Amino acid sequence: MQRLQAYKYELRPDGQQERQMRRFAGSCRFVFNKALALQKERYEHGEKKLGYASLCKLLTGWRNCAETAWLADAPVHPLQQALKNLERAYANFFAKRADFPRFKKKGLSDSFRYPDPKQIKLDQANSRMFLPKLGWLRYRNSREVLGTVKSITVSQSCGKWFASIQTECEIEQPIPQGGAVGIDMGIARFATLSDGTFYAPINSFKRHESALRKAQQSLSRKTKFSNNWKKAKARVQRIHSRIGNARRDYLHKCSTTISQNHAMVCIEDLQVRNMSKSAAGTVDASGKNVRAKSGLNKSILDQGWFEFRRQLEYKLAWNGGWLVAVPPQNTSRTCPACGHVSADNRTSQAKFACVECGFEENADVVGAINVLRAGHARFACEVSGEVMPPAAGPHRSDSGAAQCRA
Repeated sequence: MQRLQAYKYELRPDGQQERQMRRFAGSCRFVFNKALALQKERYEHGEKKLGYASLCKLLTGWRNCAETAWLADAPVHPLQQALKNLERAYANFFAKRADFPRFKKKGLSDSFRYPDPKQIKLDQANSRMFLPKLGWLRYRNSREVLGTVKSITVSQSCGKWFASIQTECEIEQPIPQGGAVGIDMGIARFATLSDGTFYAPINSFKRHESALRKAQQSLSRKTKFSNNWKKAKARVQRIHSRIGNARRDYLHKCSTTISQNHAMVCIEDLQVRNMSKSAAGTVDASGKNVRAKSGLNKSILDQGWFEFRRQLEYKLAWNGGWLVAVPPQNTSRTCPACGHVSADNRTSQAKFACVECGFEENADVVGAINVLRAGHARFACEVSGEVMPPAAGPHRSDSGAAQCRA
């Protein structure tokens, strides 16, 4: 089976290379915005949207035009990839997977991509890579790149430049290790497994909340776009970057351990967006317990549940396993011993005591056990070909994966 994987490294460019990368990112942003403005103008005049091939022909004219001749200083392939990104954004919008494309802003998600592997070189022995019109760039070689290099994406984040190397390699079909496990997501316990083990939350935002608040207050007192304002803004960005890096690192460690030790993982199909909606209400009808709900929303978003599920899905597929998502209703209210469902079974946030049979256990463990049972039933229905109730089914990223019929 073919396996696509990306390796991300921090670049170590010199001053000239860093200036060139900023110019290339700006050129790609300009092409994207110009093409988007053109598409909007054509729509207002009742004309059809231009396709990728037609936009590439216009790009040639822009590069040869006297007003935008500076576009010729940037490599052409990254500029064409900016147009391809716009085409993909439109496709996602029409498929209702995303909002309408928006104009790009300087300093936000600055990046450009080299899609042709023939034009790029990777010298891992000397920790350097060759990119068109940039030359050889040094990078922090933290691990070995495996497989054939397909493309390289250069991006800027928090004042640093990174290179994401996408590779493709052929591997044998992996054999999953271990059995099945259910996972109950929470706040007091980040993830509780049906075997009783659990992972404590890292709460990376909560750890840096005080420092972030002080940095943001300092930024608000600065004159906008002054040198001191830029320094204060960079300080806020560094704290945000530290929060995100700590969260992603912890999620990777947890998801790797679980995916390597289990063949099937059952999780709740949580709708995080609905769970973290604001309770402020409107002017006419104000919400209740707004302050408490705000703190709960902040704690939910600090856990990174969706990113954890995303990592579990592709890592299980790499190891030959399955991810099964089940409806979360009553998973922590159903007694695993007698099956009695009642809100009175959960006497507190952490304790479960069945009012029917007297079974007692940690509420998160009970939820994980019920998730595992529901996952087993759903997977059995999928394998046997029976129609399943509406919910997400087993997920596999390889071509032989079973697809949910819901």
